[in-house]
Amino acid sequence: MDEFSIFSVFTMVGGLAFFLYGMNVMSTGLEKLTGGKLEVALKKMTSTKLMSIILGMVVTIAIQSSSAMTVMLVGFVNSGIMTLEQTIAVCFGSNIGTTFTAWILCLGDLDAKGSFALQMLKPESFSPLVAMVGIIMVMMSKKAKHKDIGRIFVGFSILMTGMTLMSEAVSPLAADPNFQEKLTAFENPVLGVLVGAGFTGIIQSSAASIGILQAFSTTGGLTYGMALPIIMGLNIGTCVTALLSSIGVSKDAKRVAWIHILIKIIGTIVLLPIIIILQKIVNLSILSQTVGYVGIAVMHTIFNIATTVMFLPFTKQLVKLSHLVVRDGAEEEEPDENKITGLDERFLKTPSVAVETCRSATIDMANLTRDAIVDALNLLVNGYDEKAADKVIELENTIDIYEDKINNYLTKIAKASVTGADSRKVAKMMHSVGNFERISDHAVNLVESVQEMHEKGITFSPECINEITVISEAITENIEKAIDSYIVNDLQLAHKIEPLEEVVDNLSTELKNRHIRRLQNDECTVELGYIFQDVLTNLERISDHCSNIAGILIETDEKTNIHAYFQDLRENDETFRREFKEYSKIYFSKLDKADETG
Repeated sequence: MDEFSIFSVFTMVGGLAFFLYGMNVMSTGLEKLTGGKLEVALKKMTSTKLMSIILGMVVTIAIQSSSAMTVMLVGFVNSGIMTLEQTIAVCFGSNIGTTFTAWILCLGDLDAKGSFALQMLKPESFSPLVAMVGIIMVMMSKKAKHKDIGRIFVGFSILMTGMTLMSEAVSPLAADPNFQEKLTAFENPVLGVLVGAGFTGIIQSSAASIGILQAFSTTGGLTYGMALPIIMGLNIGTCVTALLSSIGVSKDAKRVAWIHILIKIIGTIVLLPIIIILQKIVNLSILSQTVGYVGIAVMHTIFNIATTVMFLPFTKQLVKLSHLVVRDGAEEEEPDENKITGLDERFLKTPSVAVETCRSATIDMANLTRDAIVDALNLLVNGYDEKAADKVIELENTIDIYEDKINNYLTKIAKASVTGADSRKVAKMMHSVGNFERISDHAVNLVESVQEMHEKGITFSPECINEITVISEAITENIEKAIDSYIVNDLQLAHKIEPLEEVVDNLSTELKNRHIRRLQNDECTVELGYIFQDVLTNLERISDHCSNIAGILIETDEKTNIHAYFQDLRENDETFRREFKEYSKIYFSKLDKADETG
């Protein structure tokens, strides 16, 4: 290409498109590969600022997007998972982590003359090979993890190809005196800041802006003094995404976005004049020297490290400043009573984070279900208590809200591109929340039976209470096993649920037979008999749902047909038979002791 023309502009636009698409593919692959582990670590923040900075750096490098990182922080604060103060050090780390891309792009500026090894490090040399390896992995690999690695390779190759195209498109400008003359306009630092901020705000990618700046540095007309204000401006421009993500969120979540912006703006306002003054006083000759890829990467990194060092001792003041920008006002947001912590739609842009936060909500739901059934069983054994009964009903209403919100959120997650591991988590959640909700329904049914007896002034006989106590203990143990196995994904524990469920069924059959004998001997009224039958039916159903939860875990992780598994279990599994006998011995001996006591 001999001269810069309209076709050069087309090539540059195409190179930018390749760069942005490659960045998107690579960051998506990296995000899937990490499986949300790094992002979820943000929810378990340590109290040390240094660890928070390191964590912010690592996560940003892993997902290759400081904007996505800030959006996540806004979501975490909006959901109540993190506090405003916890996000500041993470923001610092994210700002440093985003400079990593500029260093990767420096490969395009290697002087590889006479060296095969260095020549292979240049993008135009290795990108085609990396792309071919990536395509082979995507097409040939059966494991989702290997496919994700392949997509990272392909995305990286497209990104570097885009960078090469942009560099080639602007290379004729090196010999264009008109262009060199126009570049002198950027000797005005304010113009540089505004152009950097405006352009980055439009494309919403500081990495792409840095890439374009590095490409233009090949013309030889860009100096350190011109590039520095542009770099500061593009750091400000990348905050547009954070601002957009803060629309419609809580005031503290808005403050997260504003703290991100204030760090960049105040950093520019403080550091740029200092550099200009030093230039006048000391005559910093480096500012008039031609800048290249490495120089731009160095300035990008130094600026973000400098702002971190400058603001780190003043995090409390930053929080106060954000309160001045986003005031509480007289009309504070009404709290949403039906809001579930973590189910923020902003996380859907990072599916693995959405999956993990949804799983946290599901665990909360599971624990509420545990509380509801334990309280209901206590009422059944110990008699009616209005306050305890109201608590079970309130818990059931909350669990209904959880089911509705979680299912809606899972439906949205299912439409996103998730990894195989995350897909299994989604499947387990979709099936489990229904079982948790049904268990809470049966808890309310038990409360209603106790309430009915209280209103009618009738009670079970001591013998009947002893029998209910024994089967309630078995139900409680199975509930504990089912919920604990779900929370920690313990398949070994899940396998113990079905033998106990069989024992519960046998206990129920035995209690029904005993009840019939009491009816025949006029030791029980028909009215109490109906209530007793309802109680046993609800207890059986609860145990069935425990079995369903275990079955979901086993079927999803062991990739087996659960119906065939249960059939084979009862017919051929020695471990099942042994555990069934052990549970039978324990609970039927308790039943016999209860008879003796009664």
